[in-house]
Amino acid sequence: MKTDPIFYRLFKELPSSFFELIGRPTDEANIYRFESFELKQTAFRIDGLFLPIEENSSQPLYFLEVQFRRDPKIYANLFAEVFIYLNKNEPAQDWRAVVIYETRNQEPTQLKPYQELLNSPKVTRVYLDELPKETFNSLGTGIIQLVVCEENTAPDMARQLLERTQQEVEDEQTRIDVLNLIETVVFYKFPNKSREELAAMFGIDDLKQVRVIQEVLAEGRTEGRVEGRIEAKIEVVIAMLQRGFSIEEVAEIVNLEVERVRQVAQQLARGNDES
Repeated sequence: MKTDPIFYRLFKELPSSFFELIGRPTDEANIYRFESFELKQTAFRIDGLFLPIEENSSQPLYFLEVQFRRDPKIYANLFAEVFIYLNKNEPAQDWRAVVIYETRNQEPTQLKPYQELLNSPKVTRVYLDELPKETFNSLGTGIIQLVVCEENTAPDMARQLLERTQQEVEDEQTRIDVLNLIETVVFYKFPNKSREELAAMFGIDDLKQVRVIQEVLAEGRTEGRVEGRIEAKIEVVIAMLQRGFSIEEVAEIVNLEVERVRQVAQQLARGNDES
């Protein structure tokens, strides 16, 4: 499962879940905005950045990385992004970096060049499998638990999260976005199940996004041709764009070039204008 776009989307919709993970008061989420940031004229893009809403705030910036596989350059890239950002933007605030791993064994073994920074208060490393059970009591952290849980526990957990979203999220658009996010996690945990199997598994028939994506991918697999698979991917791209995913998120999840997804988005926008 491509997990980092899911986490970044979650932290955008329910930012309090990020502050829960790092042991900060959840109401701190109210004074931050979550962004992605392109470092111009470089090869770097910061996918997760919490910026204080008030420019003169004394609260730190948070640079975020989600890493569910071992990448020997994770810290080299992270600190390069941090210091390039500081150089280009000259913020008045202090900064912190947070790296979220599923397990400790996903962390690189060669840490010596970065050890002083890693041992300092500047960096927080979160290992999800080592967090106490009560960490996952909220809706947002419950979605994180759904991402990492075993398949046999996912159906009950997803049902509970869907119900909690309906009950706890008052803002209609946020509620829709969170429901869509849960559906996306379900799809990626069960990519080979039919809509009938999913409906039976979850006891509902409202996983619209999952059904759309499942069916178009199935069509591509059935045709067994490159063209069929590409056409299926384009249908997935359209469905996800209509659900509010960003171009970059769609490209990463569906494994297409950003420019190709952007072309689809432009065609979709033109079609909407004409109608």
